[in-house]
Amino acid sequence: MRKDTIAAIATAPGRGGVGVIRVSGSALLPFAFSLTGKTPQPRYATLADFRADDGTTIDTGLLLFFPGPNSFTGEDVLELQGHGGPVVMQLLLARCLDLGARLAEPGEFSRRAFLNGKMDLAQAEAVADLIDAATASAARSAVRSLQGEFSRAIGELNEELINLRMLVEATLDFPEEDIDFLKAADAFGRLDRLQGKLAEIFDRAGQGKLLQSGLHVVLAGQPNVGKSSLLNRLAGDELAIVTPIAGTTRDALRSTIQIEGIPLHIIDTAGLRDTADEVEKIGIARSWQEIEKADVVLLLVDARKGISSVDREILEKMPARLQRITVHNKIDLAGREPERHDEAEGVAISLSAKANRGVDLLRSELLRVAGWHQAEDVFIARERHLRALAAAREHVDSARAVVSGALPALELFAEELRLAQQALGEITGEFTADDLLGVIFSRFCIGK
Repeated sequence: MRKDTIAAIATAPGRGGVGVIRVSGSALLPFAFSLTGKTPQPRYATLADFRADDGTTIDTGLLLFFPGPNSFTGEDVLELQGHGGPVVMQLLLARCLDLGARLAEPGEFSRRAFLNGKMDLAQAEAVADLIDAATASAARSAVRSLQGEFSRAIGELNEELINLRMLVEATLDFPEEDIDFLKAADAFGRLDRLQGKLAEIFDRAGQGKLLQSGLHVVLAGQPNVGKSSLLNRLAGDELAIVTPIAGTTRDALRSTIQIEGIPLHIIDTAGLRDTADEVEKIGIARSWQEIEKADVVLLLVDARKGISSVDREILEKMPARLQRITVHNKIDLAGREPERHDEAEGVAISLSAKANRGVDLLRSELLRVAGWHQAEDVFIARERHLRALAAAREHVDSARAVVSGALPALELFAEELRLAQQALGEITGEFTADDLLGVIFSRFCIGK
C-alpha cells in the first residue's frame, strides 16, 4: 500500500453551506501547522485560517485532527471544514497539494481503511452503498452492513466451517476412527445446520441485492398499446407523450420508482413494428437493446384484441432467460375486470393504465417476480457477494455428497469444506485478489 499523503474534497460538488476536505497520511501535524499556523489538539475542533503560500487567507473554518491508528483510515487524518463554494474548495485543495499531498484516487480513503484493518471489505462496500442508496429501505440495510451485521453473519459461518474442518482433519490423522468418529462428534448434524444457515444468509443477501440494484423493467409491445400511459401511471407523472398516433415514442424513456422499498427502473420503448421511417427504426433497434439488458419485460397488448401473431413473434425473439409478464391493457374499453391469470405465454395481468384499474396487481406481480418478501433484517449485498455465497453452498453440498455415498471420501470432504471457507472469505476480503480490490474501490466517490 502506498504510504504517501492524499487529499480530496469529501463533500458533493456544487455550492453548500459547508465544504470538507479530507487529508490522510502519516505525521500530519507539521502539515496542519504549515496550512494554519496552529497545532490542533486531537479530536477537538480548532478555529483556524487556512493560509496560502504567501500567508494570505484562503478561507476561515474548522480544523480537526484524528491521529492514527484511531481514525477512519487508520492513518493520521485531517478534516478541513470551510465554506462550501466550489472555487474556495478548489483553492484549498490546491494548497494541500502544494504542501505535498497528492489527489486521492476514487475510494482510496476507504481502501486504506480496509487495508489497515479498520473495516472489512463488505463494510467498505457498504459505505458506497449507503451513499448510493435509492430508497430508505436500501439506506437502512446499508447501515446494517456498515455496522458489521453481514460480516458477523459470515464470521459465524466461518466459525462453523473451521470447527467442522477441525473434526474432519483430525479424523484424517486417525484413519482407524474413520466415519464413526464423525458420527459420534455430530459432524453431520453440524453440516446440516451449516447448510441451513447458508440458505438463510443467501436469502437475506438476495433481498439486499434487490434493494441495492433494483429491477430493470422494460415496457415492450406494438405501437399504441398503452406503454407510455402505463409508464406515466407507474411513475405518477406525465413523463411520456401520449397520443393515438402510432410511433409517438421514438426513444427509450426512463423513470425510477419504488415499490415497498425496491427501486424499479422502468423503461418505455418505441413500439415494435416494421417501419420505413429511419428515425423510428433507430428507436426500435434501441428497444431491442433495452430488452436484452432487462430483468423483466412487460409485453403490453390491447385487451380488445388479445395476443396476436405479431405479439407471439415478439415473444419468440426475447431472450429465454427473461422474466415476462403479459399486460392486457385497456380493459376499460374491452368491458373486462382487472385480474391476474395464467396463459400459455406465462403470467398475465389485465388492467387499464388510463383508468388506473388493476395497476396494483401489476405492482404485486413485479415484486413476486423479483423474489421480494418483506423482512426487517436484510443487509445490503452485491452480485459478487451472492456469487461467493452460491459457491460456498455448492462446496458444502458437495461435501455432503462425498460422505453420503457407499464409500465416504474424507479427503474430498475436507477439501470441499476448505473451498467453502475460502469462498466466504472473499466476501469480507480475507481472500481477495488485488485486481478485484482495484475494481471495487475505483467505483467509489473521490474523497471516500
